[in-house]
Amino acid sequence: MKYIFKNSTMMCSSFFLLLYAFPVQEAFASVYHTKMDHRIINSNRKNNTSSKKVGITHHPVRNSVVSHKVEEIGVVAHPYRSQTIKVTARELQRAIPGTNPLKVIGQLPGVMFQSDDPQGLDTWSSQIMMHGFQQQEIGMTLDGMPLGEMTYRNYNGTNPLQAISSENIANLDISRSAGAETVAATNNLGGSIEYISSDPKDKLGGQLNQTFGSNSTYHTFIRFDSGKINSSGTKFYVSYMRNENSLWKGYGKQFFQQVNSKFVQPIGDRSRITAFFDWSDLHQMLYQDYSFEMLNKIGPGVNYYYNGKLSGYQAAYNAALAAQGLGGGSYPSYLSGLSDQADAEYYNGATNNVDLLGGLKADLQLTDRLKWNTTFYGHGQENQTTWTTPYFSSPNGAPLSDAVKRPEIRRFGVVSAMHYSIAHNAIGMGVWYENNSYNSSMYAYEEPTLTNGVLSGPLVNDTHHFRDPFAELFNQSYNTNTFTAFVNDTYHPIRTVDIHFGFKSVLNTTRVGSGYLNQNYYGNVGSITSGEGLTVAKPFLPHIGIAYRFLPGHELFVDISENVHTYSQSGYKLAASPFSVLQSAFNNSHVRPETAWTYAMGYRFNNKFVSANAYAYRTNFNNRLQQVTSGTPLNPISAVENVGNVTMNGVDAGITLRPFRGIEIYNSVSYNHAVYDKNLNVLGVNYALKGKQVVNYPRFMYKTRLSYSIDKATVWVDASYTGARNYSYTGDLKAPSYWLVNLGADYRLGNLDNYIKGAGFIKNVIFSLNVSNLANTTYIATMGENANPMSLSSGAYSYQSFLLGAPRQFFGSIRSEF
Repeated sequence: MKYIFKNSTMMCSSFFLLLYAFPVQEAFASVYHTKMDHRIINSNRKNNTSSKKVGITHHPVRNSVVSHKVEEIGVVAHPYRSQTIKVTARELQRAIPGTNPLKVIGQLPGVMFQSDDPQGLDTWSSQIMMHGFQQQEIGMTLDGMPLGEMTYRNYNGTNPLQAISSENIANLDISRSAGAETVAATNNLGGSIEYISSDPKDKLGGQLNQTFGSNSTYHTFIRFDSGKINSSGTKFYVSYMRNENSLWKGYGKQFFQQVNSKFVQPIGDRSRITAFFDWSDLHQMLYQDYSFEMLNKIGPGVNYYYNGKLSGYQAAYNAALAAQGLGGGSYPSYLSGLSDQADAEYYNGATNNVDLLGGLKADLQLTDRLKWNTTFYGHGQENQTTWTTPYFSSPNGAPLSDAVKRPEIRRFGVVSAMHYSIAHNAIGMGVWYENNSYNSSMYAYEEPTLTNGVLSGPLVNDTHHFRDPFAELFNQSYNTNTFTAFVNDTYHPIRTVDIHFGFKSVLNTTRVGSGYLNQNYYGNVGSITSGEGLTVAKPFLPHIGIAYRFLPGHELFVDISENVHTYSQSGYKLAASPFSVLQSAFNNSHVRPETAWTYAMGYRFNNKFVSANAYAYRTNFNNRLQQVTSGTPLNPISAVENVGNVTMNGVDAGITLRPFRGIEIYNSVSYNHAVYDKNLNVLGVNYALKGKQVVNYPRFMYKTRLSYSIDKATVWVDASYTGARNYSYTGDLKAPSYWLVNLGADYRLGNLDNYIKGAGFIKNVIFSLNVSNLANTTYIATMGENANPMSLSSGAYSYQSFLLGAPRQFFGSIRSEF
């Protein structure tokens, strides 16, 4: 294959794991890679019916109101949580094929998804926030297995899109503001997103999808289903996905391929064993981070110097000479108006990820009242994130070198729960244990000299295997043991009332082993944190909920919960982690884990013509840890700061109207007043944060969609308004508000036998067309990927930490089954 890592150690160890029934479930978040290591930065970041209706489904033990066959985005009340929004496979199919499911979730009220590419696949850029909480504060699981923190360079899991192909997802269950105690996560302050994989089909067959689009986009998905292969019902599927496209500006490609497999073995009528496997291989050239100064003075079209030709390297070479004050250096003339020409463009930056994961799960109905679920999982990941730095010369005399971060993850764990029903009670209890070994390192690789247009050797290929570094820049190893347990009871005094009480206990211990910091690269700053450890122990995190269905289709609910976020991990200066600092800073730190109390209440209604819901919440977010920067872009000062408490008050409201058959009109609004509770002092400078809206998340959002179905065709248009977002902590620099409009249509051809004799084996053929950013809006998408500046006075105007959204793009696809 075109792109494959050749580290056989990781591949073999992970297969060994699977063969010995320590299978792997995926859990991987990413601690953001910072392409500008000389800035101590990191981010808050870095988502079968043709009629679609929003419906309510109640748990079977209740006197339920049976909903109409309705929308792919629906509301579901579980016995153990007050509100869950369900997004089904049909809704995912409306998006551009291969789209990150988190982007589809971004259509929900209170949820914001951002990315610099139309499919949301760029892992450096993809960013999801819910009710003011960042993505690393949202718990994520796949079939109950933990996916860890979703950050760029994950330390305890993986990005969900690298865990499962979107075509293999049955549905996603989303809980906003309050993550349930049953979710295997130690970061679900702001809610949870649970991925549920589809099962193999009962009949032999398969699926073939092909997409073509702007910027030479190709997306292919192939799946084979075995059907039931014996009398016991054994079945499995295997799928392959490949996605490739050119950058919409600059030069380079983004490539992603993935293999999924799922095996199901029924045991009797009500129990089964399942196994899930995933291999993913991702290689992406990246887009240049932007500043407001760049956008205003040189426009949105600038990317890396890299252009696939020698001239690109020549321009980067000259700029690196100029950045170091060496003779012969110069910057391109179009950068002349910038205060920071050295950082406006680099030669190149890329992401490389290889994941191997799997899980083995037993769902056992032990008696009519008792059910036991247990999952063993394991996961291995290799990650390489690169940028060509003009601040660290190669030993051959070239003024630049390739800085490559190479973190690795090895995780093993077990999730087990029992559920028992008796009288009016549904009782649950469970545990989760995980051991995670994480190593974070960075190396420097030599780039060739350039004399009279002649290279002294080959250029470093940022999307292929790296060999023979000339220097180690940093190295830090972590070992973490996590144990959680929960107990809950949902009591039904009458069939229309649920009263829920539960609690979760968390014990998380992380120890940092030996560490290394290259003083030539970072300056004589001292040693990195080594031989230290921190423990988070929270024995009682309660969750209380009440739901009342007082009339057919009507429901009220109240929910109260407390959650904790254990300490993050990352490489040196790469995230808001208390470990990613100098030993002296660690010794003087007094950080405490982030916690949040959330109080929510809501109402929902559903009938044939109308579906409506309202959700109000208040969150008291304590000890918020963020990475903040001050100083100039060329010489920033960054630190992990407790920015104090944050108080969030907000409301979401949505309504779907179905006035006539085939027509659906959806509207939602979100208001979030999330403000810092105190001012902040950084290195003796006081910043007025009190009462200011949190960074990167808007106070107001509006979303709408109109769809029309007639016969075999459906056409839809959706639009969203995103309000202004604070770029600086003090709010004196904001990203402006914008509208974004998308258009889509599909035609269900059905079985080909109706049109071509003998082609009856090709079924359910669907043609679709998607246009993203229909109005070709230029807008700021991802923000804070390199952390956020404090204020204009600390250099916010020229600070590069946002990415621009993709312009108008076109996609056509065909889907078929056989």
